Amino acid sequence: MKYLCLVYGEEKAIQSVNDHHCLEFDAAIRTSGHCLSSEALEPVATATTVRVRNGKVSVTDGPFAETKEYLAGFYMIEARDLNEAIQIASRIPPASVGSIEVRPIRPIREAPNAHAAKRAG
Repeated sequence: MKYLCLVYGEEKAIQSVNDHHCLEFDAAIRTSGHCLSSEALEPVATATTVRVRNGKVSVTDGPFAETKEYLAGFYMIEARDLNEAIQIASRIPPASVGSIEVRPIRPIREAPNAHAAKRAG
């Protein structure tokens, strides 16, 4: 099963984590076959939020919500189940200064939900 591990933390705390530790972890989970994709994100000041309401596009600088913690990066992993995904997420280096949200990937292409089918039809 696929899981997305979202890395959150305060910007200064995340920046204090040694990139080499993250790269070593990344190499290890790629070698084990658990990592499908991973990337670090640029600082939150570079974010742009896009919304569409009543057919109008609105663009604002910054993240969607005001918060001390921000999304710093992600790992898309393959794990047997949630327990294994949690074990892998607990080893992501920024977990020591922030948090890792583990969320199952919804196989939208293989099983679109009924609401989407009604709109398409």
